[in-house]
Amino acid sequence: MTRTDAPAARTDALHRLPVRAALPALARALDDHGAAVLCAPPGTGKTTLVPLVLAGLAADGPGASAPVRRVVVAEPRRIAARAAARRMAWLLGEEVGGRVGFTVRGERRAGPATVVEVVTTGVLLQRLQRDPELAGVDTVVLDECHERHLDADTAAAFLLDVRAALRPELRLVAASATTDAAGWAQLLGDAPVVEAQGVSHPVEVVWAPPRRPVRPPHGMRVDPALLDHVAAVVRRALDEREGDVLCFLPGVGEIGRVAGLLGGVGTLGGAEVLQVHGRAPAAVQDAVLAGGSGTRRVVLATSVAESSLTVPGVRVVVDAGLAREPRTDHARGLSALTTVRASRASARQRAGRAGREAPGAVYRCWAEADETRLPAFPAAEITVADLTAFALQAACWGDPAASSLALLDAPPAGALGAARVVLTATGAVDAEGRPTDRGRRMARLGVHPRLARALLDGAREVGARRAAEIVALLSEEPPREYGDDLAAAWRSARRGGDAYGARWRAEARRLEGSLRVVTGEAAAPAGRTGDTPGAGALTDDAAAGLVAALAFPERVARARGEGAYLMVSGTGAELGDASRLRSAPWLAVAVADRPVTAASARVRLGAVIDEDTARAAAGALLAEGEEVRWSAERRDVVARRVARLGAVELASSPLSAPDPGLVRAALLEGLRAEGWGLLRWGAEAAALRQRLAFLHRELGGPWPDVSDAALLERAGDWLGTELDRARRRADLERVDAGTALRGLLPWATGEAARLDELAPERLEVPSGSRIRIDYGGEQPVLAVKLQELFGLEETPRVAGGRVPVLVHLLSPAGRPAAVTADLASFWKDGYRSVRAELRGRYPRHPWPEDPSTATATRRTNTRRP
Repeated sequence: MTRTDAPAARTDALHRLPVRAALPALARALDDHGAAVLCAPPGTGKTTLVPLVLAGLAADGPGASAPVRRVVVAEPRRIAARAAARRMAWLLGEEVGGRVGFTVRGERRAGPATVVEVVTTGVLLQRLQRDPELAGVDTVVLDECHERHLDADTAAAFLLDVRAALRPELRLVAASATTDAAGWAQLLGDAPVVEAQGVSHPVEVVWAPPRRPVRPPHGMRVDPALLDHVAAVVRRALDEREGDVLCFLPGVGEIGRVAGLLGGVGTLGGAEVLQVHGRAPAAVQDAVLAGGSGTRRVVLATSVAESSLTVPGVRVVVDAGLAREPRTDHARGLSALTTVRASRASARQRAGRAGREAPGAVYRCWAEADETRLPAFPAAEITVADLTAFALQAACWGDPAASSLALLDAPPAGALGAARVVLTATGAVDAEGRPTDRGRRMARLGVHPRLARALLDGAREVGARRAAEIVALLSEEPPREYGDDLAAAWRSARRGGDAYGARWRAEARRLEGSLRVVTGEAAAPAGRTGDTPGAGALTDDAAAGLVAALAFPERVARARGEGAYLMVSGTGAELGDASRLRSAPWLAVAVADRPVTAASARVRLGAVIDEDTARAAAGALLAEGEEVRWSAERRDVVARRVARLGAVELASSPLSAPDPGLVRAALLEGLRAEGWGLLRWGAEAAALRQRLAFLHRELGGPWPDVSDAALLERAGDWLGTELDRARRRADLERVDAGTALRGLLPWATGEAARLDELAPERLEVPSGSRIRIDYGGEQPVLAVKLQELFGLEETPRVAGGRVPVLVHLLSPAGRPAAVTADLASFWKDGYRSVRAELRGRYPRHPWPEDPSTATATRRTNTRRP
């Protein structure tokens, strides 16, 4: 295509972009270092003018006389990639697909004459895997790198490897809308940071919190009261301010609800309500980005409008203060977007959209006092997201551990380990983490590895076309109005003439084409469902269930009650009350999330399957063997042969001769759970344990530790053959704990013979009685009637004389009268008061003036000789 003369308006637009002033410094940085970090606020032209200048296409700009060079611009979102290409083509007075083009998943408008190509970071990763040298490309611009999307971080790491090993002349620009560029500069080898000043107009901040408290977001749920409030603030902004209103909301569902609440906006100043998000029709996106035509507009947008897109005419921003970020529950096998509070950095970006062209205002739907509680920056995706796709990319790149990749944040070890488990189970990598041929084919399909597995394996069973159609449904969740039945949603998509249906058909065609490329199959004739014989034999319902189960085998679930299921991962799942799937005995759960306060996951999309399909899809989790365990419900040993699919029990039968080692382990488990009360503990056994505990505490070794934990650890030493012979709870109850405990005494050293000397069970007192000593407390206790100790001046001691016995002196009726650890002092000082109090109450018992010289007795005065 030959270049046409740009109209004056376009030439003026090129010259007015503020980033132009920073272009000489950027050119020097790239010439000297080969890499640079460009910091430029939104709307300065970093996404549009910079690539044109670097390619030598911008009129009267630096490099205009230089040879034309090919530039690839990587954007984090498809909508931004399309918009950037259209804007650059407009500035050149051309159509997209000529010297400026774009490639996103499922759509390409570029050709041999394309010099500047805008791609998504996912497309860039695919190209790097196929052609690491990026032959013919002079410069790569990673736009909006401050957003820390996982694909962008990965692409940057791969590009740095390419520069270091293959193409040191390849130039890299990390373009950021914030000034927090130190990390990127260091990552690019201490690359220079070039800053461009934007044209910034003052923006007034209006704090507009809800009058009544609203529930905080959790999962995908946003309190409807907050959305009602946001709609009211939009109406207020229309009344109080001039210009278009840009309202930030977390997702498509919230945009749709607020749009419905603003249905009457057209009567309040004639405003038009538009919706901007990744699923919006291209015509709507183009209309929003092209600017108004005299009609006032209310643009409801996701965070895509923070920095990736410039919406002309905006003077007012209404910020709901929410965003969506990925989260993964590796233990439950659930990953999804979740609603979070937007960061302070995002709030600044959003507010700045109101001051792009003139002074503006931002209405923040939260209290000023809450501002400091917001996170400073959004979380880097690599730290919170599912890393399965990243792990496959790293493996195919030749670094399965991702240990040598230049990344701003290292991937969490737990998340990377969970990703490798998935890749190993799907056959994508071998035991060492290296990619298999199958894994390389999966990586080339351009979808999550789970979906790639479902596409490859499902095509053999249901045909390439039907497998591609089902996977297309799984790759972008259908609208809520399609329902939670995957097969019904498939039929709705086939019939539907809505925007989702159009995107779904395009993605299904792309997937089918990619599948045939990687498998080397020819395209199926029109009207055929697939090329595999018998592939069309399965019904649509059965096909949908099989493919979903192949994608998410750990989410295969069996019914355990009305609307309640247990996934093979061990996570509970529940269907909505109105779901048509509630009677299904087995489900393949395609989409689920678990609210923070909920015990079970909520199924949002699933398909009916049978047990054979469950076994086939989740075969890696199928196990059969002996199960011998302690049952908390039965409070006894249960020995069975069990077939399980993960956490789901399929069948069981009793074991007549279970493995003795497993029985022993189960009995120990029961002792841990139930305590040592399972054994037969007489009074003598309990007393022996207390005596041994006392000696261990006071003398240490060789006297054994008889705490619960220590007894469990040494169960084999003291329970010995009794434990080996036991098969059930009743056998334990027959074990004499006292006899068993004596096996722990230090017989080998001879110290066992001193047990009665060091910790006597009974102590003979002056009256001749042998009184039991209680070792259950911190100090041994001798509880004895006061008259039986007459004449005993020294307090009895145990543990070789080291520990005095605490004497509880009892009245003749056996009630406590005094407590002492110093008898001599008691006879001297304390006895008189006890004697005065008790002699009148017990006149038949002796109460001598001097107890130290009196004769001890256990009899009354009338019975004394």
